[in-house]
Amino acid sequence: MRQTSKNPPKLRLLHLAAIIFFTVSGGPYGLESLFAEVGNHGALLLLLVTPLLWDVPTILTVLELNSLMPITGGYYQWVKHALGIRWAFFEGWWTWLYTFCDLAIYPVLFITYAAYFVPDIAHYKIPVCLAIIWSSAILNIIGVIPVGRASLIFSVCVLIPFLFAFGLAFQHGGAPIPAPSLNGAGYSSLGMGLYYVMWNFLGWDNATTYAGEVNRPVRTYFISVCIAFLITLGIYFIAALAVARSGISLEAIDIEKGGFPVLGAFVGGRWLGILVATGGMASALGLYSAVLLSVSRVPQVMADDRLLPSFLCTRHPRFGTPYVSIIASSVIVSVLILFTFGDLVVMDIILYGAGLSLEFIALLILRIKEPDRPRPFRIPLGRIGLGFLFLLPLAVYVLALTGAISSESSGRMAVPVTLAIILLLSAAPAWWLTRWRKPHMRS
Repeated sequence: MRQTSKNPPKLRLLHLAAIIFFTVSGGPYGLESLFAEVGNHGALLLLLVTPLLWDVPTILTVLELNSLMPITGGYYQWVKHALGIRWAFFEGWWTWLYTFCDLAIYPVLFITYAAYFVPDIAHYKIPVCLAIIWSSAILNIIGVIPVGRASLIFSVCVLIPFLFAFGLAFQHGGAPIPAPSLNGAGYSSLGMGLYYVMWNFLGWDNATTYAGEVNRPVRTYFISVCIAFLITLGIYFIAALAVARSGISLEAIDIEKGGFPVLGAFVGGRWLGILVATGGMASALGLYSAVLLSVSRVPQVMADDRLLPSFLCTRHPRFGTPYVSIIASSVIVSVLILFTFGDLVVMDIILYGAGLSLEFIALLILRIKEPDRPRPFRIPLGRIGLGFLFLLPLAVYVLALTGAISSESSGRMAVPVTLAIILLLSAAPAWWLTRWRKPHMRS
């Protein structure tokens, strides 16, 4: 019997793991700027340490909160339950904005890797980016299962080229593997390097916004997150070791000069350069579709609470997806593609950190308010231990922000930092406007 939109099929383990991989990572594409900032030694150190300080506390928080409330809306619902509707609005607003910045990065990256085949494609940046944005919108409107299947295919396209590059770099390369260290990298370079690593490791909470569309969500999320984390960490180290072992000039793999496809051509010839460039294009497409899937569910649940216009709740009559929300998100991203890669990364991290802080607070509050509520997954720490755990990502966040501001390019950084701060502050007047339109709403 044909499945109806009233009872759509749900995501299973491998599909979810693939979507989480693309929501968070999508492979090492975009890490090229890290090597330019801190070199091989610093890149290996940051890839080793940053996930422990930045990702592990986040992953543990997401797993506990999702096991407590595995429902559509994810982080928005957690914050609403713990802190009330006002802070839920702030959470939804900030994460909505940061995800738009995140989404805008991927069509730009697609152009970077497509330039390996068509050097003049940068002249057609806007129409190509728009084609990616709206074709992904159509895929998301069709449903969550097609996105999961596409993510599996894109995952294979991303992983295989780097396995070839890694093997050939070790077979023919003569450069020694560097010991992880900052090796003289300055404070500003460290800050910018952290930004690139943090960006390549963020989004674990995004994958929970469609928990209501996942089969056996608590168990499936736990296993899928573990799989995605190990694959992400592994492929980043493979890329970093391949760069180090190959002996290639770090300037040669600058993302503005071609990025990892240049490494592929260096160690394996043009065929591998083509393969790596193809993987980069697949990565950008997979990332965009997976992240759009998560962000499109946030306006839906906010509109259900009458925080946003009700038409955003509208579901497609055939596919049952929030197609108006998907279209609205795509319109906003179509404007943001005018910013540069570096600007979008900085704005992305600043906005993401604000929303993430509310999730940490929500976990602490729920531990106090509902200590006996069933949690299939529970972080094995008390309240004080959780407080210290949450200081780790906060320290990384502050270090990256202050390093970027103090960098030699601080004048250029002033624009995205200022804009990100304005967007953060915009949550307050947006809330007041909502209260004015809905005076009965409780805070």
